[in-house]
Amino acid sequence: MRIVLLGAPGAGKGTLAKDLVGLFNVPHISTGDMFREAVASGSELGKQVQHILSSGALVPDEIVNKLVRERISRPDCKDGFILDGYPRTVQQASALDEMLKETGQKLDAVLYLRVSEDVVVKRLTNRRVCPKCGRIYNLLSMPPKNDELCDDCGIRLVQRDDDKEEVVRNRFKVYNEMTAPLIDYYKKKGTLVEVDAEADHQNTVQKAVEALKKVIA
Repeated sequence: MRIVLLGAPGAGKGTLAKDLVGLFNVPHISTGDMFREAVASGSELGKQVQHILSSGALVPDEIVNKLVRERISRPDCKDGFILDGYPRTVQQASALDEMLKETGQKLDAVLYLRVSEDVVVKRLTNRRVCPKCGRIYNLLSMPPKNDELCDDCGIRLVQRDDDKEEVVRNRFKVYNEMTAPLIDYYKKKGTLVEVDAEADHQNTVQKAVEALKKVIA
């Protein structure tokens, strides 16, 4: 099963991916993980990525495409993968199509988690992180046991800068601008599967699994 997850920040892609990994027994691949792995490897490509990220710039398509090509060619991807955070542009989507075509493969589904701006803002502005161990909480859906203290460390949780309302709204706007053409691209190919991701996580998982089972059938 070869799946791409699309959705705004806060749509629940990463959480859903964990459930799909267990269901389809294929790896979850995120661009963030790939960047960190490349940097940790100390390779020339990793050094390039580190320099770009430290400058605050976006990693160019050419480099991202190379990283994805290398990752999906590994043995653990022979039965499929779940891509999260890639592709982000039509150009990247076209590059992915070419990569798969070279090996006689294709995407089975592009799962688009549809969620409104207000829901995204509500979810992300209520996210808190432990500054010591990095554990993530949500004051609405997964609160700590004691006020706003980490269950493990007892340290007061903090809100990340990119989870503040004005930043979240801007991230949502930028994501929509970048992703709208990508949604149209996959609609025309007939691989786009839309799932309402506004309800609770279990409801979203159920809808996603039902949609994917139809694709498999």
